Amino acid sequence: MNGIILIDKPAGKTSHDMVYFIRRLTGIKKVGHTGTLDPDATGVLPVCIGKATKVCDILTLSDKEYIAGLNFGRATDTQDASGKVLSVSDCSFTFAQAELAIKSFIGEIEQIPPMFSAIKKDGKKLYELARKGIIVEREPRKVRINDIEILELDVENKSAKIRVNCSKGTYIRTLCDDIGKKIGCGAYMSSLRRTKSGGFDICNCYTTDKLEELKSCGQISKAIIPTDSVFLEYESIMLDDFLSAKLKNGVRIRKNGISNGHHYRIYDAEGEFLAISKAESNELVLVKSFWS
Repeated sequence: MNGIILIDKPAGKTSHDMVYFIRRLTGIKKVGHTGTLDPDATGVLPVCIGKATKVCDILTLSDKEYIAGLNFGRATDTQDASGKVLSVSDCSFTFAQAELAIKSFIGEIEQIPPMFSAIKKDGKKLYELARKGIIVEREPRKVRINDIEILELDVENKSAKIRVNCSKGTYIRTLCDDIGKKIGCGAYMSSLRRTKSGGFDICNCYTTDKLEELKSCGQISKAIIPTDSVFLEYESIMLDDFLSAKLKNGVRIRKNGISNGHHYRIYDAEGEFLAISKAESNELVLVKSFWS
């Protein structure tokens, strides 16, 4: 059993909880997720099983989309609703001021990772230090905010809802905290839902209850997406048995009509997905293998 299961992660569960859940559901030990979601967050979590775990790193590097709620006038130590309140402000702002502040973060920006994160400092996870009251200096990281759409903005009740399309490594709660600082009244992330990840959309995800239902009916395979679906933007090439054997032995395959620098999906004569290869000097060079 190989492929990808798209989970709509429920609140209160960690990404690793979902890995254990899929292991139990499928009986497969080789399972990995493709980008951590905070326990309180919900939404798209692609979970790879079997040979598909080889694409975990690729999907982790992909852009993501989130819908986040913001509450203005308070800042917390975790930058979300679960944290200790650090400051309270009753300052007022206009719709135009809030809109300008929110939109100003579009583009390449620098973020200081939050203390309540899994990033390690001297071998210790930051959240472990934070729980002990230890605050350490963190180096800012460059991330990219491709777009921010304001879905709701209630100036009177000091709340907002935004859709954010961003690069990997972006902390949405840090973005919310920074937006609050920009406006001058503080803010924290009140909710978070990931709606896209690695080209996968929330509308194609399964709830854990639905997956349990499919399992009970012996139909869990219906929820498994083929591994090669990650690479559908690449052209496909089918090799005969002789060339497939050469590929598996690490031999470059001479091929006419390929475009140097382009990637290709490689299949054997029976249509089994074998690999991703890159064209160099009119030869197919193995990039990542997926055969058994």
